[in-house]
Amino acid sequence: MAVDKEVQLHAQAWDHALSYIKPTALDAAVELEIPDILEDHGGPMSLSELSAATGCPREPLYRLMRFLIFHGIFTKSDDCYAQSPLSRLFTRENLGLYMLMQATPATRSPAGLSGEALKTGTPLYLKSIRGEDSWNDPAYGFHMRAFTNAMTAHSRLTAAAIVTNYPTAFDGVRSVVDVGGRHGMAIGRLVEAFPWVRGITFDLPEIVADAPPLKGVDFVGGDMFKSVPKADAVMLMWILHDWSDDKCIEILKKCKEAIPTSTGKVMIVDAIINEEGEGDEFSGARLSLDMIMMATTTQGKERSYKEWVHLLNKAGFSKHSVKNIKTIEFVIDAYP
Repeated sequence: MAVDKEVQLHAQAWDHALSYIKPTALDAAVELEIPDILEDHGGPMSLSELSAATGCPREPLYRLMRFLIFHGIFTKSDDCYAQSPLSRLFTRENLGLYMLMQATPATRSPAGLSGEALKTGTPLYLKSIRGEDSWNDPAYGFHMRAFTNAMTAHSRLTAAAIVTNYPTAFDGVRSVVDVGGRHGMAIGRLVEAFPWVRGITFDLPEIVADAPPLKGVDFVGGDMFKSVPKADAVMLMWILHDWSDDKCIEILKKCKEAIPTSTGKVMIVDAIINEEGEGDEFSGARLSLDMIMMATTTQGKERSYKEWVHLLNKAGFSKHSVKNIKTIEFVIDAYP
């Protein structure tokens, strides 16, 4: 038994040493649009068909698919490849665009989590571009396009989770401001599901200037550190994890000023890290997101429940509630 245990530990060590390969291989599959191609085809495809559709030669494609099938991403039967319930989640309508964003140098630097980076507080990737975050990268344009596409797709998924798992989210709410809402994909989905709500997307002027019209949604340009448009509710979807505690408190105070004292609320849609040993299916993914924040920013982080409570108290909120919407984020409703 001792030998078996030693072999098992050795195998685990190899798995950890090579753990970066799986996401890299999955990135390649998403970049080749394999999940989308199989989905659009509507059924299994042979290696030759998949090679023609992707433009990828047969041998490397075969090796890639062999690896991903072993790890349960795709399925294979009668020498044909097919979607699995898991691979469908990597189409571009789901997490595919997010995968592509995470594959950019700004978010997957090999040195991002080096010992030196952890000691100095500056990821080596950011040090190399002399910036505090990845937006200072000379390749900013490419990263920004990937980021925008990924956040658009992800915001739709999160909005859908709110609609399905928090149907009372906007009871008594007639207007809501989506702070940092870019082109309004999240608020547009929410207004569609809750038609009595007037939506306002609030972002930098240069961002909202390019936004296409959306039914039930107004676009307002400005600076969240100066003021936030008035509304019954203010939503911060994946905004605060980019900022330090002090900056978060500033933002939350501005949001609090924008809502009615007696009936308003601020909706924080963000991850909550579990530190008590109990969690759900997304606990590991949330911890991985925190590693990404540590590797790509000097201020951002995912927060535990205690850390969120600290921010809310410092910003002057009197009470709050937490709703599990059965995805990687929670909804924290904060009340004045």
